[in-house]
Amino acid sequence: MQPPAANSAPPPPNQQMPGLMNQPGMVAQPGMGVAPGMPAENIDFSIKVPERLLRFTTGSIPASAGLQNSSKVPIGGIITPLAPAEDEEEEVDTVQPGNSGIIRCKKCRTYINPFVTWLENGRRWRCNICAQLNECPSAYFCHLDETGQRRDKDQRPELSKGVVEWIAPTEYMVRPPQEPSYFFVLDVSATAVRSGMLAHAANAIKESLDRLPGKGRTKIGFITYDNSVHYYNLAPDLNAPQMMVVSDLKELFVPLPDHLLVNLKESRSVVESFLDSLPDMFAKNPVVSLSCLGPALKAAFTVMKQIGGKMLVFQSIMPNLGDGALRPRENQAAMGTPQESKILRPGTPWYKDTAVEFSRQQISVDMFLFPYQYLDVSSLSELPRYTAGSLHSYVGFNSERDGFKFESQLKKRLTQHTAWEAVMRIRCTNGMRITNFYGNFFIRGNDLLALPNCTPDSSFAFDISHDEKNMPSSVCTVQSALLYTSSEGQRRIRVVTQAMPLTQSTKDIMESVDTAALCNLMAKRALDMSLKSSLDNARMRVQQTCLDLIRTSKGGRTVSGYSVPPGGKQQIDKPDDDEIPSQLELLPLYTLALMKNVALRGGTDVHPDERMVAQYALNAMSVTESRDYLYPKLFSIHNMLPEAGLPHDGDDDIPVAGRARTRLPQAVNLSCERLTNDGIFLLDNGIQMSLWVGSAANPSILQSLFETSSLQEIHSLVSTPSDDFGKRFMNIVDALNGQGNVTIVREGDAHLEARFFWHLIEDRASFQGGTYSYEEFMKFCTDPNASGGMPPGMPTSAGPPGQRGMPPPAGQRGMPPPPGQPGMPPPPGHPGMPPPPGHPGMPPPPGHPGMP
Repeated sequence: MQPPAANSAPPPPNQQMPGLMNQPGMVAQPGMGVAPGMPAENIDFSIKVPERLLRFTTGSIPASAGLQNSSKVPIGGIITPLAPAEDEEEEVDTVQPGNSGIIRCKKCRTYINPFVTWLENGRRWRCNICAQLNECPSAYFCHLDETGQRRDKDQRPELSKGVVEWIAPTEYMVRPPQEPSYFFVLDVSATAVRSGMLAHAANAIKESLDRLPGKGRTKIGFITYDNSVHYYNLAPDLNAPQMMVVSDLKELFVPLPDHLLVNLKESRSVVESFLDSLPDMFAKNPVVSLSCLGPALKAAFTVMKQIGGKMLVFQSIMPNLGDGALRPRENQAAMGTPQESKILRPGTPWYKDTAVEFSRQQISVDMFLFPYQYLDVSSLSELPRYTAGSLHSYVGFNSERDGFKFESQLKKRLTQHTAWEAVMRIRCTNGMRITNFYGNFFIRGNDLLALPNCTPDSSFAFDISHDEKNMPSSVCTVQSALLYTSSEGQRRIRVVTQAMPLTQSTKDIMESVDTAALCNLMAKRALDMSLKSSLDNARMRVQQTCLDLIRTSKGGRTVSGYSVPPGGKQQIDKPDDDEIPSQLELLPLYTLALMKNVALRGGTDVHPDERMVAQYALNAMSVTESRDYLYPKLFSIHNMLPEAGLPHDGDDDIPVAGRARTRLPQAVNLSCERLTNDGIFLLDNGIQMSLWVGSAANPSILQSLFETSSLQEIHSLVSTPSDDFGKRFMNIVDALNGQGNVTIVREGDAHLEARFFWHLIEDRASFQGGTYSYEEFMKFCTDPNASGGMPPGMPTSAGPPGQRGMPPPAGQRGMPPPPGQPGMPPPPGHPGMPPPPGHPGMPPPPGHPGMP
């Protein structure tokens, strides 16, 4: 958007027009301290950043460090700077700087935004981050109106909206804009070839060539490896690519200086020839269990370092040759003990050191793993973690089962909108500071996040704490700035700014809590603690945070870290003391779900590689993604309505999914009590889907979905069903994740069924912190004293030292009750079941299909 023409020169200071308060949308916080010599803030809090981009754990910020400590609310935010606009949402406005350039504070370098204070009739403005007075350039000047706001405010997005994108001038470039570059590092060992991984990778890459960002500027290159490194000459004048093998891993060298990373448009025919021949090229590869990943990474780095870009790594076996060689560290005896955290930490610093060097040269790593045995994901994941990349794992990769999902995810990573050679900084008002960051990045200095690649999936969280005992302002402003190069070669700056009122009231803080954002931040803090301390301590921290918040919201307090209920006659006189405040009523459910999630759950049945993949995914999730991941959707398929699976055009509360607004079946609660042996249930957590099939399921439905009526013969879904029921079911699957990959779980399959029951978080589990059902945990949250004041799973005074609580009775460990056993009634608050008298119950998470 081109800014409006500037007005005439600014008037002299004696003609200043002070802003007026109490106009619509302009709020001054009563009773708040303001620094001497500073005018009261005149803030329009109706200007909001879309929730898809930025969410805070609370809408009101404690005015002092003491209040923050006593309220027990973790203060922070979750930002997804490039999240795409949802249906009917406005796109982010683009601003072309005028002759005055981008207006920024001369002291702290904050970007001009709607929450600055204009003085002297527009001649000067006060920074809302550091309070510095700045001169307004004459080319940017405009008179103020009667409210103290600029008259051109509505014509300038940077003064009227919480998020804008500036076109950056040349002074924001340290080199010419980077060309979009894609370099593939492919494992061609016998394991990778026989599994079909190599063929699927070649097919997905070839199908993505026309949609790679950058148009005629895009560059591409390949390296393959097994026990040696293979380079490929892709010069445009060749009829076929030339392979050059370097087997000396200690004295690795680049055999050809040019044409290893080539312009895709110029070398298109050679690239396609290479991809067509790749699967057959290594079809008879005798190298089975040798992998020189480290040397291959160094070779790829040597080729890419002058430009940077996206490196995509495909790995099937543990690296065991040259630099970066790993050794098996899994120890079954350590699982479920404090020693497990040692296995979850990297076994060598080599991958982190390599990742940091990659980040300096603007190289991001997307890693695709295909493990058939232990790979040491703890070490390998350092590469994407510190280069702002992604991690994908396909355990026991099966071409028929996983091929489509793998190709879909690879195509998405290749073709999605990408910000190149990016950096991001987050600022907040003086008196507060950003203390911790969570996500995938490398920090330069104290607060600059280095992001060689940033995509719509990139999400980051941060903590906010008080830097001073009392704030000198009545408003807290947080601003993030993402400086990046677009795929078209344009340098841009996406600026996100949000102002929030300060409060001296604990009640105001509690009433403004965003539970979903709060649980996202709690999860990322817990993941950090699980690696630094132990999984047990991480779960207990999550649980204690939940108890503290509920107790504080009900007027309680904490002593030595333990929740203490309001005492005396007041507690007896209030009949609703057991009720959890409405804004926190989902907190116990999400807390229990987090403690039972594979990323943090206890026990000995979670493989360390699987746990690390889950932790990596959760650490990079946005608020919506983490909510669905922690509390998945469970749909009843066998009795779905005839309208389910068809497009729904109404504006009512009928649950829908996907761009076609496909109507979803009825959702049920995550408890084995909801499963019936004649039922079929679809579980979706946003990453994977599972279909549980009862032993007495309707044969006609089995025929529709699997083309067989026998439970023992079902293995995979029909890709193109022929009848109405099957078509509607596949519409639902496509609407939910678009990848068509569903794991079939037959009733009685001990291995797959046990993993399916991990997701049924409302049932009991047999590890510390998980031994309570949802109903029991709700009772504990509302009245900890009923359990002796001890959290679930904590040792009791009657037990021996170190005892971790007794396991639940047989049949109550997340497994279905024995046939014919009536089982427990559903937890209070479940659909169709009235809550018992005096119990608040618990509604299902907002936005879950089929739920209010």
